[in-house]
Amino acid sequence: MHSQSPSRTRRTILRATALAVAVAAVASGCASDTVQRGYLPGYDDGEVTDQTARITSLWTGSWIAALVVGVITWGLMLWCIAAYRKRKDDHVLPVQTRYHLPLEIMYTAVPILMILVLFVFTDRDINAIQDPDAESDITIEVIGKQWSWDFNYVDEDVYESGEQVTDVAGTLTEDAEIDGVPGTSEEMPTLYLPVDETVKFELRSRDVIHSFWIPAFLYKQDMIPYRENSFVVTPTREGVYAGKCAELCGEYHSGMLFNVKVVDRAEFDAAMDELRDKGQEGQLPVEGYSRLQDPQSTAATTEGEN
Repeated sequence: MHSQSPSRTRRTILRATALAVAVAAVASGCASDTVQRGYLPGYDDGEVTDQTARITSLWTGSWIAALVVGVITWGLMLWCIAAYRKRKDDHVLPVQTRYHLPLEIMYTAVPILMILVLFVFTDRDINAIQDPDAESDITIEVIGKQWSWDFNYVDEDVYESGEQVTDVAGTLTEDAEIDGVPGTSEEMPTLYLPVDETVKFELRSRDVIHSFWIPAFLYKQDMIPYRENSFVVTPTREGVYAGKCAELCGEYHSGMLFNVKVVDRAEFDAAMDELRDKGQEGQLPVEGYSRLQDPQSTAATTEGEN
């Protein structure tokens, strides 16, 4: 029995590869909303913020690009295995090639090009979310601390202060579900956001590095002592969402939970009035940030005085 010719084998492999790519494309088009979101959190009745669609697009686009590269790579590997395999009646030593300059240039240039494309799209989206010149309707200062959260509503001149909860498991009761799973309870601090209004978050830490994360927003950002980070987002879907710290910050890191309630303007104003009625007017200081100077700045000042 004669083996298939290399040209016929190549055509077979190329056809199989093209078929696999076509099937993947059709499957992605017919997939559910969950698959099209790349299994990221989301809802069928609308986007949670004005940035979630942007982030989802970057995420799924990256995976599609990786899948295409994978299919091409696997196809070429199978083609090489089939086309250049050792045959029974072939006892001739193959041509020994030390290098192939065009091929080496290609597999160096293509990955660099891919990384540059990914960098451009990522940089575009990060700049849109963290635009320091973006106009906002309200400003909220979020203070991370071991192991809870403080929220300063800058424009309303009121605040909410959270207390550490040691018995986290005891607070996550079945009747305190968020999105169908056990979530945070009323014992956790609640962050109120007005729907369809642009919010600027100013993130600061009172002690160690924390990370402000609302999974439904598909975005998180670190909170670093002596440094302010910020981002701008517009909540577009009313609802209750879970928030947490995404940076290991000590023994009770798992207890750094909070609620996020996106409500209409009337309910938001009512929540602010409730904080005033409780005497929580003014702004909480950021110890170690506003009261204490940056250690490097202090050292520089001391040297200058000497």
